[in-house]
This record gives sequence, C-alpha cells and structure tokens, in this order.
Amino acid sequence: MRRFFACSLAVAVFPALAAPAAAETREDEQVWVNLTAMGPIAGDVVYFAEVQPRMGDGASRLDQLLLRGAIGLKLSPAVTLYQGYAHIVVPVEGGRDVNEERSFQQLGWLMGKPWGGELSSRTRLEQRWRSDGGDTGWRLREMLRYEKPLKPGTNTVNALVYAEGFLALNDTDWGARGGFDQLRSFVGVELGVKDATTVELGYLNQVIDQTRGRTRVNHVASVSLFFRH
Repeated sequence: MRRFFACSLAVAVFPALAAPAAAETREDEQVWVNLTAMGPIAGDVVYFAEVQPRMGDGASRLDQLLLRGAIGLKLSPAVTLYQGYAHIVVPVEGGRDVNEERSFQQLGWLMGKPWGGELSSRTRLEQRWRSDGGDTGWRLREMLRYEKPLKPGTNTVNALVYAEGFLALNDTDWGARGGFDQLRSFVGVELGVKDATTVELGYLNQVIDQTRGRTRVNHVASVSLFFRH
C-alpha cells in the first residue's frame, strides 16, 4: 500500500514540478457546477451519471459542457472498477463547437482512514476523440482525495482536499502533446445534506500546459452535488 501511495502521489503532484517554466501564462475566473447521481443497479453492479457545466471567461459564458456516465463492479468494499463514456461540448465563439468523445476505465480505491479522516484514490485511463482531428489521445489521470470531519463523530461538515494529475501518453493531430497535461488542486468542505447525499464547495486551481511555452491557470469556484441512493 505504501508503494502504491507513493506512485499515486508522484502521478498526481510531480508533473507540476517537472513542467517547464512558462513564457506566457493566461488566467481566468470560472465557475464549475457538477450534478452527480450514483448508486447500485443490482448486487455488486453500480453506476454513476453526471452533468457538469463549466462557465469561463470571468464566469460570463459556457466554456464546456460535460456529460459522463459509467457502469461499475464492486470488487470489494474498498475497490470498484468502472467502464464509462463521456461527451464534452466546447463552444467556439463565431465558429462550430468542438465535440469530444471519451471512453474511460476507472479504478476507485478507499485506501484507509488515517489521521481520523478518509483517504481515497481514483485512477482513470481515457481514450479521447475530437471533432477537429482524427487521432486517438490516451491520457492517464490520478486523484488523491482526503476528507476529515471537522466535528468528531459526525460527517455533517468535512474538510476536503484533493489533487489530480493528468498525463498525456501520446501526441495527436488535434493538439495533445505527450507528457504533463494539467494539475487540479482543490480545498473546501463537504456538507452532508440528507442520507448519503452531499454537497462539496470550495476553490479549485487548474494549471494546464498548452505547449509552446504557454500555461493556462483557471481559478475555479466549484460546487458539486452528489446524490447517492
């Protein structure tokens, strides 16, 4: 477990340290809203489905719309394996929208309960196709997430932090370049609403390597609702 944790941390955090210094950095203020439903289908078969609009350009317009769902199998109480699909729309002002299709495989692992909280990992391998190119892009994503109750004995309010590193595994004709792709870092709170339903509120920092010495930094107000049944 220690070896896996070290490898996961390297994938999630090290790419940002290894990225070259940017000659040009663009920044934006954004708002992301995530609505997710999840639960069992039958036995150990589970699902999740989400809708995620992302507002950019100072939160003045739709920057992306993401629709994603997956079917999973619980291999144990702590480990779940998913196969999923996502459709992403990227509006282009004065032009045709760019559409992206993704197939992905995902492994979720509840790693343990250190320091009175809960540590988990999410590993996702994506195959990506875009309407402005013909190549298949492969990308690996690794998230480490930690949450801790602010009041012992209750999960009504949890402190929440996570980091997710993205590593592109190949070049494509639509712009992906092999190597560090982006890093997302989040700090906020998780609020218990009703039963197992939760709301996550906080600040997300997204650093994207746009190649040719260009870096994009998004400062995101993130609001996520997770309906569990």
